[in-house]
Amino acid sequence: MALAIQLTIWLIDSMSDALSRTFAALADPTRRAILTRLARGEATVGELGEPFEISPPAISKHLRVLEEAGLIAREVDARWRICHLRAEPMHDAHDWLEAYRRHWEGNLDRLVEFVERTHRAEARKRGDGALRKPRKKP
Repeated sequence: MALAIQLTIWLIDSMSDALSRTFAALADPTRRAILTRLARGEATVGELGEPFEISPPAISKHLRVLEEAGLIAREVDARWRICHLRAEPMHDAHDWLEAYRRHWEGNLDRLVEFVERTHRAEARKRGDGALRKPRKKP
């Protein structure tokens, strides 16, 4: 696991665009869980590590990946290291995904129209004019 985190850090360091860094950071379920926790409010590094059965250095590496992607900010307050969620990279990722969602929804709408049109034409050929509902598979 430590090798995977180190490879991810190297990969993120080598990425030049923020969107790629964001998606690389979001690729790991531990980091997504950390972001979910930070969405409820700031937390110390220790608090963020509590739910996971991994070492404190591994949590620190995950936090470094998130910080380098711009998804969190860390500050030192006396002896506590406190993390905050930074939403801007998530907004950028959402905007990028939204364009594709609209594209695929449009394609699916056209597919539904095509299937319904074909089904009506087949019903007219049979002469029954009634539309049959597709059978559900058991």
